[in-house]
Amino acid sequence: MTIASNAPQHQADIRHDWTKAEVKALFALPFNDLLFKAQTVHRQYFDPNEVQVSTLLSIKTGACPEDCKYCPQSARYDTGLEKERLLEIEKVIQRAKEAKATGSTRFCMGAAWRNPRDRDMPYVTQMVSEVKKLGLETCMTLGMLTREQAVALKQAGLDYYNHNLDTSPEFYGDIITTRTYDDRLNTLQNVRDAGMNVCSGGIVGMGESAEDRASLLMQLANLPEQPQSVPINMLVKVEGTPLDKVDDLEPFEFIRTIAVARIMMPASHVRLSAGRENMNEQMQALCFMAGANSIFYGCKLLTTSNPDTHEDVLLFRKLGINAERTREFSDEAHEQALQEEIAAQSAPADLFYDATAPRKTAPAEA
Repeated sequence: MTIASNAPQHQADIRHDWTKAEVKALFALPFNDLLFKAQTVHRQYFDPNEVQVSTLLSIKTGACPEDCKYCPQSARYDTGLEKERLLEIEKVIQRAKEAKATGSTRFCMGAAWRNPRDRDMPYVTQMVSEVKKLGLETCMTLGMLTREQAVALKQAGLDYYNHNLDTSPEFYGDIITTRTYDDRLNTLQNVRDAGMNVCSGGIVGMGESAEDRASLLMQLANLPEQPQSVPINMLVKVEGTPLDKVDDLEPFEFIRTIAVARIMMPASHVRLSAGRENMNEQMQALCFMAGANSIFYGCKLLTTSNPDTHEDVLLFRKLGINAERTREFSDEAHEQALQEEIAAQSAPADLFYDATAPRKTAPAEA
C-alpha cells in the first residue's frame, strides 16, 4: 500500500446527495474562487505536493465488440490499430518490474473485452497474484464483471478495478449503445461487494454539454461509496472513430472539471488521465492546483499516447511535487531508478510496447 502523507480527517464532509443545481453552481464560480476552494479541500485530505503514480499496460489490444465512439479498440472502426492477443504472463511481470523501477506504485492492466470469459479468468487472476508479489498495488479494467468474477479477482489480490461511467446518463446513448448505464453501475456494485477499491471516472470533450459534465460528476459522487480513484480523461481524437472531428474542449473548462471533482469527492484520488500529451506544463500545473493528484507514467495508455516518463519527472521537479511511494521503495532507490530511466533512450524492440520507456516518436493516440 502507498503511504498517505495526510490521511483523510473530515469524512463527515463526504456527501452522496449532490444536486444538479449545486454542481452547476460550482462550475459557475469565478475561476480563481473555484481553484481556491478546490485547493483548500484538497489540503484537508491530501499532501498537496504528492501525486500517486501508476503505469498502464494493455494486456489484450483491439477487436472489442463494443461501439464506444471514442475508442480505437472497437472492432467497428478502422483506425489502423493492430490486434494483439492476451499478453503472456511473463511479459506482464517484466513490464510490472520495469514500472516499479521507475517509481510507479500501482500497475494497471487493461483488456479490450466486453467482459472476461471464464476461460480467461485463470490467466488474469495469475497476473494479479504475480504483480502483487512485486509489492505493487494492482488494478485491472476488463469490461463488465459478474459478482463471481469480482470475487475471484479480489481473492487473487486485486486492489482496484477500473470501470468508467464515461459520461452523463443523458448523453450516454449518443456515445455507446452496446451496454447500458445500468450495466456499468451493476459492475461497480459487484466490485464494491467483493471488497475491492473502485476506479471510475469519465471522458470529457466528446461533444457533451456543460450540464452533462455536471451530471457525470454528480453520478460519481452520489454512488453508495465514492470511487477511491477518479480518472478524468480528455478525449484524444483518433482518426477513424466517430468522434475524430469533434470540437476541442476549452482548456479552462477541463480544469474546472478537475476542480469540481475534487470538491465533490474530497477523499478520492483524482487522476489527470488521457489527453495529457496535448496539455502544456502550465495547464497540467493548474490541474494539480485544482486537486488532481494521480497520473499515469509511461509513453502509452493502452493505445493512446502519453507524456514520456522523464518529462513528468522534470515537471514534478519544477513544481516541487513528489511521487507517492510504496513502503519498500526507498527514496534513494527511487531517485536512482528515475535517473537511469531518464538516461535510457531506447525501447525494447519486441512486439509489445514498454509502458515505462520514453518513446522516440509520438505514437498515435488510443
